Amino acid sequence: MSSRRVVVHGSVQGVGFRWSARAEAERLGVRGWVRNEDDGSVEAFLTGADEAVEELVAWFRAGPPGAVVTSTDVQAAEGEGAEGFSIRH
Repeated sequence: MSSRRVVVHGSVQGVGFRWSARAEAERLGVRGWVRNEDDGSVEAFLTGADEAVEELVAWFRAGPPGAVVTSTDVQAAEGEGAEGFSIRH
């Protein structure tokens, strides 16, 4: 099990990023959350099986169609005991 905090920069709001991220997380069995930030970035907390978390991190580096990701910050994180994967507002 591993946990990551991810911040994605670029044109990543208004393109369905959070909904697509939730669908990808659910497909991979990753728990956590995703939210838009005031600075235009998208932040997420991911926790789950190592391989699934790394696959989702790789997805965040490209994002859904319509997103233009310019950089992605990834840090190890402490588990938050998340259940499911939610979109935070």
